[in-house]
Amino acid sequence: MDKIPMTRSGYAALERELGELKSKERPAIIRQIAEAREHGDLSENAEYHAAREKQGFIEGRIKELESVLSRAEQIDPSKLSGSVKFGAIVNLVDEDTDEERTYQIVGEAEANIESGLLNIRSPLARALIGKDVGDSVEVATPGGQRSYEILAIRYE
Repeated sequence: MDKIPMTRSGYAALERELGELKSKERPAIIRQIAEAREHGDLSENAEYHAAREKQGFIEGRIKELESVLSRAEQIDPSKLSGSVKFGAIVNLVDEDTDEERTYQIVGEAEANIESGLLNIRSPLARALIGKDVGDSVEVATPGGQRSYEILAIRYE
């Protein structure tokens, strides 16, 4: 099995989610299923079917998180410097709109573009890897070709 690169904060966030699912969500859904069973005929019991569906989702997410965490390779970006690498926090400016953005390049399991956490496998992250401050990168996006200039790189 391949190792999954992950920042320490991303690893901790997934551990918290797993703990929450196991200690709170799983017991709560088990109680909901038990209560729904007490209502009688299960074939037409919408509460029961909804609770079972939610239980399936919770159990699936627990298995997924356990798998990801067991294969995670934590990388400490604070020990890195220089050109863009995994864990870098990169300030960019869109050369067409002058809009500035900041992204941290993270592993697939912790990526969240709305929070500025850019998947290392994304086209933008792949274009940024190895580049330095002042470099421009061209990226094909669903909205068309985009051009970005790197304003700053830092590691925390």
